[in-house]
Amino acid sequence: MPQLDTSTWFITILSTIITLFVLMQLKISTINFPLSPSIKSTELVKTDNPWETKWTKIYSPLSLLPQ
Repeated sequence: MPQLDTSTWFITILSTIITLFVLMQLKISTINFPLSPSIKSTELVKTDNPWETKWTKIYSPLSLLPQ
């Protein structure tokens, strides 16, 4: 049975890693980041929910009178 020739594996893997690194660097370099981050307001906005304006009562099945 012939032996598997692994002599070129190192250079193949190394060149693949270098190529991927260069491609990622080029992709990242095209992204525009803001120069100074702006502070966003953290004020909470109160929303009116329909169930807050109505009076509701939840009946538990055990609290109902037997019929």
